[in-house]
Amino acid sequence: MNFLMRIIVTSIVAFGLSYILSGVQIDAFTTAIVLAIVLAILNAIVKPILILITFPITVVTLGLFLFVINALIILLADKFIKGFHVDGFWWALFFSLLLSIVTSLLYKEKRDEKE
Repeated sequence: MNFLMRIIVTSIVAFGLSYILSGVQIDAFTTAIVLAIVLAILNAIVKPILILITFPITVVTLGLFLFVINALIILLADKFIKGFHVDGFWWALFFSLLLSIVTSLLYKEKRDEKE
């Protein structure tokens, strides 16, 4: 149930961000749900591999290279999903930052309500 709530929250936030950011387009809410599922899969499978491969540069940049990895995950999702388009690397970076911040704030509020 928690996974389903995370998918729904992520899709709502992503769909809302597509209206705010001109460089990110999501055609329909169902596309946003598919995007959230694909991002969950990519974050579970591809992201750990990328982190392992780029570990030295991540250490040198004090973890800031993880933002680049997040943007690459967004661009990879762009290639897999019809109806989702990101205009370039910088838009993907900005979208991933905002998506992470907003979903983290929403999850934090949800955790605070449970306590």
